[in-house]
Amino acid sequence: QVQLVESGGGLVQAGGSLRLSCAASGITFSFNTMGWYRQAPGKQRELVAGISIDGSTNYADAVKGRFTISRDNAKNIVYLQMNNLKSEDTAVYYCNARRLYTNRDRWGQGTQVTVSS
Repeated sequence: QVQLVESGGGLVQAGGSLRLSCAASGITFSFNTMGWYRQAPGKQRELVAGISIDGSTNYADAVKGRFTISRDNAKNIVYLQMNNLKSEDTAVYYCNARRLYTNRDRWGQGTQVTVSS
């Protein structure tokens, strides 16, 4: 049974920091590109950051320089360190796993991040 379980969301003041974690089970973690997406009310889900199986990363322009994605293949966890948070970062954040070769997507249940200004 595949599970992606996010944690670390919450309420934070603008300028603050949060670290999201996503623990994966039921997949071959090292064969998956991992990503964090977010969806704000009334908006489409968007990619925030991704990390490939070789550790290369990519970021949405809106978060470059503030967010850092990393992965621990030994623990099957992907992290998103979020610094200097802004009110526009408020959204539900989802963990994604995309299988190498098949491109099959798996999603977590989401964790709410609310940034107060």
